[in-house]
Amino acid sequence: MTTEVLNRIKKSISHAMNSEFYKGHFKGIDVSSINSQEDFEKLPFSDKGVLRNAYPLGLQAVPDEKIVRIHSSSGTTGTPVIIPYTQKDVDDWATMFKRCYETAGITNTDRIHITPGYGLWTAGIGFQLGAEKLGAMTIPMGPGNTDKQLKMMEDLKSSVICATSSYALLLAEEIEKRGIKDKIVLKKAVIGSERWGEKMRKRIANELGVQLFDIYGLTEIYGPGIGMSCPYEHGMHMWTDYIYYEIIDPKTGEHVKKGEVGELVITTLEKEGAPLIRYRTHDLTREIEGECECGLKYPRIDTIIGRSDDMVKVKGAIVFPARVEEVLSKIEGVSSEYQIIIDHLNGKDILSLFFETPVNDEKERKELAKRVEKVFKEQINIIPVTKPVSIGELPRSEKKSTRIFDNRY
Repeated sequence: MTTEVLNRIKKSISHAMNSEFYKGHFKGIDVSSINSQEDFEKLPFSDKGVLRNAYPLGLQAVPDEKIVRIHSSSGTTGTPVIIPYTQKDVDDWATMFKRCYETAGITNTDRIHITPGYGLWTAGIGFQLGAEKLGAMTIPMGPGNTDKQLKMMEDLKSSVICATSSYALLLAEEIEKRGIKDKIVLKKAVIGSERWGEKMRKRIANELGVQLFDIYGLTEIYGPGIGMSCPYEHGMHMWTDYIYYEIIDPKTGEHVKKGEVGELVITTLEKEGAPLIRYRTHDLTREIEGECECGLKYPRIDTIIGRSDDMVKVKGAIVFPARVEEVLSKIEGVSSEYQIIIDHLNGKDILSLFFETPVNDEKERKELAKRVEKVFKEQINIIPVTKPVSIGELPRSEKKSTRIFDNRY
């Protein structure tokens, strides 16, 4: 940590102390005595669970008259987290998002088709802010109504699509099904909101005929747009002029060695409305060392591989979505889409694994199911009840797809 970064962090901490949340969270801590990286790393973490206690506006660090907008987490797993924005916050977010598009080689001659949702969620409006700042034609579709999406994509000659991986896959399948691929002129896809496996990436890229770019962000820290992959597809550049990040061991809270996988922790450097200090994202990644071939000097983290809080334990075996995708991706005949349902029946845990396959012959399906069971046992140490289904049979989503359903609790 350089002296300049430390000074910016100290300024952000001082500003955060204007909020009711941080007055309580840092109670008993003399924040003016933070004069080194070691001092900073002694500060307590926060995460979404803690921020819920600040509902509704306990994170606000400026007077009401400076707030121009609020965004919020979905609240599907508890009390939502409300994030207030000043005009500077909105402008900074647009600047970062514009940089994301530029990093992907997207220019003001592109036509950017935006499918993520609008409203309290930070997605759609962030993609739009950046596109308008870039000066590109913006097509703010929002989610759903696939017929209209494809018509507008065709008629307006959209060259860039912004979407979750789930919805990008749904659109790709519809384009293939309707035989209109020659009428779609997409060149690039900016994908965010959820992690996705390599097999799914290849399907979307091939079926849409696009180059894929990962965008990173979360509601609590502006929204999508604080990090972006480049054409060399080796990690995501993080905009460290606006954020400072750490990668920690989720269990100990200590920093991992460079290159090791850990949990991403973020401190905002410029945020006015709701600054956050040492915020645990629960996203798992690693730092990529060295300079990127693209020439950008911003440091890189790897594509998010999962979350520290999304694993489940079944019969003593740890089941982790990223690991499941890795295992399935190596089995020929298994497509990218899967779903796991865990039940507790007659005193036993039962894991059912549904996976899509292009194989239609019943005998071949049974052989494939046995092969999946064998590989699952060898790699994850549990034998699933395998259930192969046809391509397109598992549900598609306009937002994030849920892969694991645990019915035991």
